[in-house]
Amino acid sequence: MLGPINYPVLNDSCEQVRYIKKHYNPKFRKERGQKFIKIELPDLEENNDDLSEDVVRTKFKKFGIYPQRNWNERPVFVNCTSQIFESYVVPEGDGKFSPITTMGAKQKLEYLGKKSKSVMALRKIKTYEDDFKTKEFVDKTLDIYKKAHEALTTKDEDQILQYVTEYAYPLMIHNMMDKTIVWKFVQSLEPARIVHARVASAAVKDNYFAQVTVRFHTQQFLCIYDRFGRLLLGSETVKKDVLDYIVFEKYLSNTYGIWRVHGKIIPNWLTPAEVASKTYVLPAEEKNSLPSKSDVESVAQTVPLETLDKKVTESKI
Repeated sequence: MLGPINYPVLNDSCEQVRYIKKHYNPKFRKERGQKFIKIELPDLEENNDDLSEDVVRTKFKKFGIYPQRNWNERPVFVNCTSQIFESYVVPEGDGKFSPITTMGAKQKLEYLGKKSKSVMALRKIKTYEDDFKTKEFVDKTLDIYKKAHEALTTKDEDQILQYVTEYAYPLMIHNMMDKTIVWKFVQSLEPARIVHARVASAAVKDNYFAQVTVRFHTQQFLCIYDRFGRLLLGSETVKKDVLDYIVFEKYLSNTYGIWRVHGKIIPNWLTPAEVASKTYVLPAEEKNSLPSKSDVESVAQTVPLETLDKKVTESKI
């Protein structure tokens, strides 16, 4: 503020000069020039594909670049779980007793007692699916159930994985090779209903998977033929009543997650299923070749002529 430019003073010889180089001495010009290091910049347009590994490594070392390493890690995407959360315990004799009978009423009471956890799980599912409704969901699962079996009959692996999880896929196609499967859905004997629901996190806290067990009581046709066209199991004309407890799973945390078949609950008290008969290839018949001279000579040596003549005479008598 008190500079001479703002307060001019008489007989003042001061003059302001901009960009003045202070402490400049031409004597040390060479030393000042040596402070700057000339850097050889890499040629970005140079083709290094034809160079050997040793040459490339030397060039990287020259420019201070770390050598490249192969990326051995593979990305992992978990699309389904490897188990069923708290598997539903099927009441004994389900599908045989009506609600009017004593046993049927007892089953209803047990079902209502275990319903609280399922209700909480369904509420959790609704936080991820705003349009989730029980009736529409049951109809959707029945459609998935049908399409999964229809895809199994056509043996289309890509289509099966649209309706079946990776956990249930090998279980579903087991022993399916060289067989012809005929399956047809007839009708539902009882309306399908949700009997069990669970939501659990995997690996991370907010990584949620939902599993819903649906009860299906239907009539179906099932017939299996082997590779020779012979009947192994079932019939194309006789329909059977089928009671299934199918577990459906969805990856809730995934925006594009869909409901798919994850497993099937088979109770211990259920009568064992009919076992399919196995077919085998007949062994090749061995051709009886004519005896050679060496074989005749070996027989003559081992069997004396006297015994042969004796057996011939006995046979004639």
